[in-house]
Amino acid sequence: MSTTTEREFAELDAQNSWKRLCLEIRESRDSAPRVARFPENRNRNRYRNVILYDHSRVKLQNTDSDYVNASLVDMEEEHSSYIIMQDPLPNTCCHFWLMVWQQKTKAVVMLNRVVEKELIKCAQYWPTKDEGTMLFEDTGFSVKLLSENVASHHAVYLQLVNINSGETRTISHFHYTTWPYFGVPQSPAPFFNFLFKVRESGSLSPEHRPMLVHCSAGIGQSGTFSLIDTCLILMGNRNDINIKQVLLNMRKYQMRLIQTPHQLRFSYMGIIEGAKFIKGNSNSPTRIMTEKDNGNRIRLEEGKLPEIQYTVEKTVEEKHESVRQKRTSEDRKANTAKKVQQMKKKQKLNDTARKRKRWLYGQPAVTKI
Repeated sequence: MSTTTEREFAELDAQNSWKRLCLEIRESRDSAPRVARFPENRNRNRYRNVILYDHSRVKLQNTDSDYVNASLVDMEEEHSSYIIMQDPLPNTCCHFWLMVWQQKTKAVVMLNRVVEKELIKCAQYWPTKDEGTMLFEDTGFSVKLLSENVASHHAVYLQLVNINSGETRTISHFHYTTWPYFGVPQSPAPFFNFLFKVRESGSLSPEHRPMLVHCSAGIGQSGTFSLIDTCLILMGNRNDINIKQVLLNMRKYQMRLIQTPHQLRFSYMGIIEGAKFIKGNSNSPTRIMTEKDNGNRIRLEEGKLPEIQYTVEKTVEEKHESVRQKRTSEDRKANTAKKVQQMKKKQKLNDTARKRKRWLYGQPAVTKI
């Protein structure tokens, strides 16, 4: 790997220029959004100032409204594509699964916890172990928990069922739960472990894209994940890249990707260290860069890139969320079972009515001989 990117990183650190670079990127904007501002779409946006470009927004099909707060970031030259979106709201979980079905998405990456600092940042759109199945009647889907693995990375495997057709698909759900609230990880190592586990699953291969990536606003953690992954794809084919230009290209599809100088700096760190790992240089000494809490001085610690091991540890917020989920899961489980039966009964009645109509009006007339 060329040291050009590393030199650029060192210069930005030495000149304390991350804020300046972030402002330069932030000032670049190609077009003004329109559809996302329509009054009827306001309750489908988690944040009023985080909205979508018209040309790249994902459109729902066969619904009264085609709007969902999600953008297709299609990087053709880099052979990468992502659906980047905000965390689903309680009233948009049904649209979330409809989009997953229509876009033929195979995997979902979630980069924040459901509850952050006692604030609900994401609706619980997938079933817990206690409840097993969730029903989304508005769009005609049910989601069943098949299995989960939290030993090395928080992976959940789900079965998405189209209730009307009976067709099923398996969805992989990868959940990164240790990203600090209003911050960035101190070291890129645990993040690499998560990213590489997702890669090992095959979910980031071209035939499985676009992968769906989401966080609270759909721009901070999601932008960081997508930028690092895209740049590492490029690093596999060349020795050097223009990270700023790659980010500007991605911002043509989703505005405001990468919110803060800290996220931008962490992205550079991730790309530098990730490229060394991919190219087989992880055994050579590398510089793991961590920022002191006061945010004024940068400490560069000499050492090897830590062995990639990622263990999910429940935080206080996650424990509170688990208790809340446990209290409501039985009710949701009972309601889901009831609704599934109601929908099946309704579907059966509709099928019977259609058959009767075809028999009454589709048969040839009987004539007197």
